[in-house]
Amino acid sequence: MVRILLVCFLLGAANANPQGYGPPLPRPSYSSPGIPSGPVIPILVDNREGPDASGAYAFNFETGNGISRQEQGAGRGPQGAVVSQGGWSFTFPDGTPATFNFVADENGYRVESPLLPTPPPLPPHAIAQIEKARREDAAAAAGGGGSRPQYGAPRPNQGYGFR
Repeated sequence: MVRILLVCFLLGAANANPQGYGPPLPRPSYSSPGIPSGPVIPILVDNREGPDASGAYAFNFETGNGISRQEQGAGRGPQGAVVSQGGWSFTFPDGTPATFNFVADENGYRVESPLLPTPPPLPPHAIAQIEKARREDAAAAAGGGGSRPQYGAPRPNQGYGFR
């Protein structure tokens, strides 16, 4: 029994690969799997300012392949909320230029670009219905009553018309 244990121990020690020996480990890769690495794109402009005590800041950068980004902001309002504006631009692979501008303030974040999708226009009958409802609401608010019925929860013992 001792011989079998001794033979197993020696075989295990012979097959062990002590640290520092053996084939070299592969070099770490800094690219994502499945994404081919390409040329290094130089940063042509990189300016940064702030933020200062009031929250004001500004930055812009440009890369060698035509990507640019700029933004500036400043504290505003009693709580010092920062209002920002800026934009970015680049060129699509087919050569189409892309430009986006944004404003972020008390009214939210709004992006403008001719490349953003827009909904189709409302048909004339839908616009007419919206205008009719707006006129009826204005008449009701002015005390005219309006012709639009007012719906609400049923009164006690009234139900919804089912008996």
